[in-house]
Amino acid sequence: MERFKWLPQSLLGGGQDQEEDPLGEFDDGSCSLSPLQRLYGFAASLVVGLAFMLLSLIVFYKPIKFAIMFTFGNILAVGSTAFLIGPVQQARMMLDPVRLYATAVYVGSVILALLCALWIHSKVLTLIAIISEICALVWYSLSYVPFARRMVSELLISCCDTEI
Repeated sequence: MERFKWLPQSLLGGGQDQEEDPLGEFDDGSCSLSPLQRLYGFAASLVVGLAFMLLSLIVFYKPIKFAIMFTFGNILAVGSTAFLIGPVQQARMMLDPVRLYATAVYVGSVILALLCALWIHSKVLTLIAIISEICALVWYSLSYVPFARRMVSELLISCCDTEI
């Protein structure tokens, strides 16, 4: 909570030193955005990504258009956190050993969905790729919650257990 004590003052237009960076330091010093601008970038990217994902439901009956809109929205929503923590830190967190495989499966399913939609033009393969993309996104997101993946794994095992 202490990290965000600057938020009310920043939203009201109060000044803040650039040395005090409550959203985290950029290692290479290449970011010239203020904390408030980064919050705006995060919110805008997240809202636009979620809007694309919701609007993709309108064209659900056309799997290729659905896949393009959903995947683009998905990338924007996941990438929105780069505004808060920086792209370098985002990449480090995605490539952390705990979530390396989840990241690889997620990125691979995004690429597969776009390839099936844009290059192969197969509705069935596109739908399969989108389903795998959604599952990979859920699994990737669960990697940020302590013990969530273990709980989901145990729940699925107990649901699929055929022994009585």
